[in-house]
Amino acid sequence: MNQSTDRAIKRSAHWSVWLVGIIALVWNVMGCANYMWQMNMSPDALSAMSAAQRAIIENRPAWATGGFAIAVFAGAIGSVLLLLRKSLSLVFFVLSVIGVIVSMLPVFGIVNSGVVFSAFEKTMYLVLTPLLAAFLVWYTRWAISRGWVGNKG
Repeated sequence: MNQSTDRAIKRSAHWSVWLVGIIALVWNVMGCANYMWQMNMSPDALSAMSAAQRAIIENRPAWATGGFAIAVFAGAIGSVLLLLRKSLSLVFFVLSVIGVIVSMLPVFGIVNSGVVFSAFEKTMYLVLTPLLAAFLVWYTRWAISRGWVGNKG
């Protein structure tokens, strides 16, 4: 594409790029803050959590913690790139989905171990997070195909 075509694509970006990008950025920055908080959490803060939350944090292997970090930080970078209308955002959202899957694997074992999860916890941990991550991949691919997000990374 030439420069004038790139400008036309950027001018014609659909309003949903901004809406999805801002919501994704807020969600992923909250995830980054949650990750940082969990990595620096005091024993008192851990003991104040629900049994389900404690079980997830205390029983999460290092590889799942790495998946958590990849999920939230790649998601935040992907969100910024989406707002900048860069197609490279898709790569970061795919990495985020992979991180979500890796970080969730031990959670399924914990859910089936007898630890009681509230409906809210089940929704957040097992439904909302992977659905939102998958949605961001789908939406970004769709926005790229519509020309709302540029083809240059």
